[in-house]
Amino acid sequence: MASKRLFYHMIVLLGLIAQSGNAQNYPSKWTLEQCIDYALEHNIQLQQSVISKQEAEANYEQSRAGLWPTLSASTNQNVSWRPFSETTVNLNGGTFTTSQREVSYNGSYGINANWTVWNGGINHQNVKRSKLSTEIADQAVKETANTIQEQIIQYYVQILYQDEAVNVNKEILEGSKVQRNRAEVMVDVGSLAKADLAQMEAQVSQDTYNVVNSEVSLSTTKLQLKQLLELVTLENFDIVVPVIDDSKVLEPLPSVKDSYTLARGHRPEISEAELNVESAKLDVNIAKRGYYPTISLNAGVGSSNSSASDDAIFTQLKNNMNNSIGLSVSVPIFDGKQNKTNVVRAKLGEQSSILALENAEKELYADIESYWLNARNAQEQYVYAKSNLKSQEASYELLDAQFNVGLKNIAELITGKNNLIQAKQNVLQAKYTALLNIALLRFYEGFKMEL
Repeated sequence: MASKRLFYHMIVLLGLIAQSGNAQNYPSKWTLEQCIDYALEHNIQLQQSVISKQEAEANYEQSRAGLWPTLSASTNQNVSWRPFSETTVNLNGGTFTTSQREVSYNGSYGINANWTVWNGGINHQNVKRSKLSTEIADQAVKETANTIQEQIIQYYVQILYQDEAVNVNKEILEGSKVQRNRAEVMVDVGSLAKADLAQMEAQVSQDTYNVVNSEVSLSTTKLQLKQLLELVTLENFDIVVPVIDDSKVLEPLPSVKDSYTLARGHRPEISEAELNVESAKLDVNIAKRGYYPTISLNAGVGSSNSSASDDAIFTQLKNNMNNSIGLSVSVPIFDGKQNKTNVVRAKLGEQSSILALENAEKELYADIESYWLNARNAQEQYVYAKSNLKSQEASYELLDAQFNVGLKNIAELITGKNNLIQAKQNVLQAKYTALLNIALLRFYEGFKMEL
């Protein structure tokens, strides 16, 4: 019994050690760079895009191999059994019919080669198209990686905003508790009505709710970022809060045109759209080549052997060997408008790809313009919000002092406090809106995703 208990404790201990070892693989707090690096390595959607790229590369290698002749070997082995075969025999001037079982064996062997010498150059064009497909798949991988990074920065900045909002709400709650406690003393000495104290208590309750609500929002956003990173086994997830000064929030912005020019040169969605246009043009070229004749060359070597022959098997193979070579030419004359329809479809596909490229360029410009405008507006709002916050803090301090000496009532004090709370929230919102849009704008321009 003791040995079983010892064995059980050892298993539990090993499990705890294993869990501890797995936990050490993750940082205690994640930086933005660590989040991005982990996602780019483990994200399932990105891995699926990589697999699609590998499939495109395999198709490219196959199209290249299609330029060369094909060679195949074949053999056919047959055994025949005739259980009721009859044979006529002459014996002593008489004729007799006997029944006997016959088993015969036949074998054939061959090597055949086929080569499409020329089919209007379609094979070579298919190689080019397959090469473009690999490049398109590569751009799709980059596009997926960019999307993941953009989602991560959005969650990350949202967490920073909510984390600071929690601290602000806690600070406000502590201030409300101090006022409530002071109001209790004032009620005891008769300088404040109990109705005013009740309003103080209600304010404390509201501020407590605000703290809890902001903490719930923070936990929810952390969970969303954790799920985006696919950290299924990690229980406690938190991020590093970087030091952010006004220089980052108020970073000078380039013009929309300059930002678009930089983004236009390397964004994968634009490159993918351009490659799709090239591929569509190749499709038109391939479709037109369907009118051309096809020339094929084939050759073969074969032989056979049979048990019915008295010759040795190698003698039979030598005597029965046959060689062949042939050239075939196929000229399309009437194909039910198949080639014509293929050309029309390919041209329509080319027009569609050109429109898709134009649409991608417009969407890119719209994204750049939105990020730029949001960043500039947030910077201006941040400057004003900080100035307004100083005014609201000074005003609230004066209201609080006047309330203590009976010059202001509780309604005026609460109104002043609400104005102060709104001023702090405006600063936070402008600050992190500017940070997010500046980071996205720089990322679109080709810089590393960072705050």
